[in-house]
Amino acid sequence: MFKKFYPDYKFSRTADIPDSFFTDNNIRFAVLDIDNTLVPYTSPLPDEEARSFLQRLKSLGVKYCFVSNNDEERVKLFCDDLGESEYIAKAGKPFARKIKRAMWRMGAEKSNTVLIGDQVFTDVYGAKRAGILAVMVDPLEAKETPFFGLKRKMEKIVLKNYKPQ
Repeated sequence: MFKKFYPDYKFSRTADIPDSFFTDNNIRFAVLDIDNTLVPYTSPLPDEEARSFLQRLKSLGVKYCFVSNNDEERVKLFCDDLGESEYIAKAGKPFARKIKRAMWRMGAEKSNTVLIGDQVFTDVYGAKRAGILAVMVDPLEAKETPFFGLKRKMEKIVLKNYKPQ
């Protein structure tokens, strides 16, 4: 019942994803969430850990595009600081349309693309709907709004029987 919400792989944080994950799965492209995946939700700019992960992707030959449900101003600020131009804001995840648009921009195929994010109902489900691998990382920061608290409780229920690969 909940399998469509199960990530294909789960790691504590992006820094814990081994290089072998990308090579063993023939990953050449990555769709990346920003908030609570690469940086805490309250950090407007990339930190050293995010920069290190992105540099590692580049060294592995993995091309990436940021795909965020956040607004244009927030996503552009983050990307401008990195000198990156490949991003999609207001993505509407879990709908797959803009995930697929990011893939098209990069020249990606389903078989060599991964989406990395921190939420079951947006990132993981969006990846599944797009037909690509889903990697879930633990959120970097607990957002203190009632809505996010409810979503996180629902995620725990969904992932109760999840068995990582």
